[in-house]
Amino acid sequence: MKAVISREAGGPDTLLLEDVPDPRPAAGEVVIDVKACGVNFPDVLIINDQYQFKPSRPFSPGGEVAGIVSEVGEGVDPALIGQRVIGLVGWGGMAERVATSAGKLVPIPDSMPFDEAAAFIATYGTSYHALKQRARLAPGESVLVLGAAGGVGLAAVELATAMGARVFAAASSEEKLNVARARGAGTCILYPGDVPGVPEMRDLAEQFRAPVGAEGYDVILDIVGGNYSEPALRTIAWKGRFLVVGFPAGIAKMPLNLALLKGCDIAGVFYGLFTEKEPDENRRNNAELFEIYEAGRIRPHISARFGLDEAARALDLLAGRQAQGKIVVTVG
Repeated sequence: MKAVISREAGGPDTLLLEDVPDPRPAAGEVVIDVKACGVNFPDVLIINDQYQFKPSRPFSPGGEVAGIVSEVGEGVDPALIGQRVIGLVGWGGMAERVATSAGKLVPIPDSMPFDEAAAFIATYGTSYHALKQRARLAPGESVLVLGAAGGVGLAAVELATAMGARVFAAASSEEKLNVARARGAGTCILYPGDVPGVPEMRDLAEQFRAPVGAEGYDVILDIVGGNYSEPALRTIAWKGRFLVVGFPAGIAKMPLNLALLKGCDIAGVFYGLFTEKEPDENRRNNAELFEIYEAGRIRPHISARFGLDEAARALDLLAGRQAQGKIVVTVG
């Protein structure tokens, strides 16, 4: 089979398209014939040995796939063969086939195309877990989303809108804000593409504060990190919830006296570990997400599609923070 392979740590330019042996399912596993693979920021980190999981090389990046079960291992119900599924595989997804645990499969509704399925669970699952379990979002509350046009950010805009919140979207270009606005953001905030120091951080805090005033934001989803985090935290409401989701701009250094002065919570959002430690709650989340999808209230925004031979370009776009919504690698 064809697969995108990482043989050495580095950027997308180090990836190779190779012929490799087909995978075989071990006990408890299935093989998925991959139709599409969603591209997520951990894919950029994992090929450069900067992610918390470091698979042995050679390996394929790609942690979120959609396809059809073609083979099952010992102990797995043969009735799974032929089913349309999403697989949260961790890595290995940028290939024509991938083996994964049967427990990591999510059935796809008949109404959902494979490319949308590959762009669905990682982003909407992360945002829904963030808003529902970590933020305990209530209707009428205000939500500020940093990085609002990326995959997780745009999903958060849609879901917070569907949950009855007042949504404030922040992003680094008018083009990105237009995407967030079209998905339900009521107020949009254009922030600079770089925040090098303290003066710029103070200016950014005033930008964030202007639309909401002294009352502050009830919930802030920080999907950007770096020097964007502290200015956002300065605008949180009393007993607000600040959600740490990602760090494409770097890991922030936060003055924790702000948490004391605001009486706020700073909560981490680790979706992957949530799915493992709270599988029943995760299954309920997934069922609710598909209900919202089939009601037409959320739908993945796929801004670009690439073939396996162009996977490096897909990762380059994501690494350069140029993606809007999701990028998908299609297979076959």
